[in-house]
Order: sequence, then structure tokens, then C-alpha cells
Amino acid sequence: MSQATSKSSLGAWSLRLLAAVFLIGQVIIHLFKGKIHRRNTLEQMAAVGPDSLFIALVTAVFVGAVFTIQVAREFINFGAGNAVGGVLAVALTRELSPVLTAVVLAGRVGSAFAAEIGTMRVTEQIDALLMLKTDPVDYLVIPRVLACCIMLPILTLLSLVTGMTGGLLIAKNLYNLSDTQFLDSARNFLGVWDILSAMIKAVCFGLLVAVIGCNWGLTTTGGAKGVGQSTTTAVVTALLIIFIANFFLSWVMFQGTGGALLQGI
Repeated sequence: MSQATSKSSLGAWSLRLLAAVFLIGQVIIHLFKGKIHRRNTLEQMAAVGPDSLFIALVTAVFVGAVFTIQVAREFINFGAGNAVGGVLAVALTRELSPVLTAVVLAGRVGSAFAAEIGTMRVTEQIDALLMLKTDPVDYLVIPRVLACCIMLPILTLLSLVTGMTGGLLIAKNLYNLSDTQFLDSARNFLGVWDILSAMIKAVCFGLLVAVIGCNWGLTTTGGAKGVGQSTTTAVVTALLIIFIANFFLSWVMFQGTGGALLQGI
């Protein structure tokens, strides 16, 4: 009985994931048609950006501090203390800032999207929109997608700066590395492509978080219990897809042998 239930759950999850792929196609088509509800978009941008800022920054500052603790002690032992800032900058820019900020967004915003739209689905508010000849994709999905795709890169940049600040404080106070040494190392290691790659990842993750949250809301059934299940599943799915997408994006962007460490030292 349990095996049959798990197979049924996996099948339903796969179908919803397939529906999310089709929803991405609908969003792209509707955007090309220029159907954008500006007021809804601005409201969602305010919900996604400023309301998530504090959590994202607190996460970033402690991640930067912990990473510096782990890296600085080993690099100093090897006589490469001047590379600490650069290694932290590369790690934050290429991976930690976009991924962790997306994880924060998935937990906070993706769950909210699934809960809000799922509640609208089970209370037949979406059916009412259709009766009023209002497309739910235009009215509900696209504003949320645009909000995530616009605000997540901004949050990622702020997280990068905050993470570097946390690392700098630890490097200066615990390991006696100078501000100039730390920042010069970061400047030598980082390139324009590193910043661009972070922005590309942030946009992709924003799209995934918004689409998965909205799709799980749109496909909610079963009343209040179904809303709770959709919210939980949407967050888990978004996290899983973010990590998988991050692997493929990193594979495409950073193939080959890097030379940042040798140049920085």
C-alpha cells in the first residue's frame, strides 16, 4: 500500500513538474505579447525584495564569516594569506551568493506564492478571474516571475557585498590581515565574467522559484490540506531544482582550468 502511494505521489509530482515547464513557455509567450500588469508587478517586487532583504543579508554575513574562518587558517599556514579575500570573493560571486539568496527566496517567497495562489484555486477565485476574462498567467504569474527575476539579482549583489564585509571583519580581527591586502586580493581574483555569471544565475533561479511556486499553487486540490501540501512541496521542489540548475549553469560557465588563484598570488 505504501509503495503504491509513493508511486502515485511521484507520478503526481512529475506531472506538476511537467506543468511547470509548460508554464515557463506560457510566461515567455505572454511576455512577448507585452501583457504586463504593472501595478501587480510593483507590489510583488516590494514583497520579494525589501521584505526578503534582512534575511538574505544576515545569511550572507555569517556565510562570509564562516568561510573566512575555514579558509584563512589554512591559507596562512601555507603562506598564502594574501589570497584569502580573493578566494572568498570568487566563492561568493560564483556560487554562494546566488545559490543561498535563491534558497532564502524559495523558502520565503516561493512558499508564499504557492500558498496564496493555492488558496485562490481552492476557493474558486481563479475561476472567477476566468469568468471575468482575465488570464491567471497574466494577472498572477507574470508579475511574480518578473519580481523574482528583477529583485533576486539585486539581492545577490547586496549579499555579495555583505558576505565580503563579514569575511573582512573576521580576516582583520582574528587573523590580522589588513583591509588593503584583503580587498586587493578580491579585486585581483574577480573578473567581469564572475559578476555576470552571478547575475545570470540569479535571474535563472528567480524564474525557477517563481514558476514553481505559482505552478504548485495553480495545481492545488483538496482544500486547506491541499494548500499546505502544495506549499511544502513547492519549497522542496524549488530547492532541488535550484541545486540541479546550479550544477549545469556552473558546468557551462566555468569549464576548463581556472587561473584566478595563480594570478591573485
